[in-house]
Amino acid sequence: MTTRTKSSTTRFAAPFRLPGIEQMLPAGEYRVDTDEEIIDGLSWIAHCAVATYIHLPSIERASRPSQIIEIDAGDLKAAIAKDQAAS
Repeated sequence: MTTRTKSSTTRFAAPFRLPGIEQMLPAGEYRVDTDEEIIDGLSWIAHCAVATYIHLPSIERASRPSQIIEIDAGDLKAAIAKDQAAS
């Protein structure tokens, strides 16, 4: 199966939490990668997200050691929505 990775940047105006990550994450911009696979059997090319990863720490603190953590895309969307609602 063919896989592609899409990268994006997500900005949080306030500190936030994501399930599976113990510490509170500081406000800032974060790189997010989404792995997608081609859906076979269609007459057009379509992709389905299969994994989402967040790069820690934030881009502003990138000089520190970093890690990539797999997260649930729905949890990320909820955290973004909560951050935008508070702004």
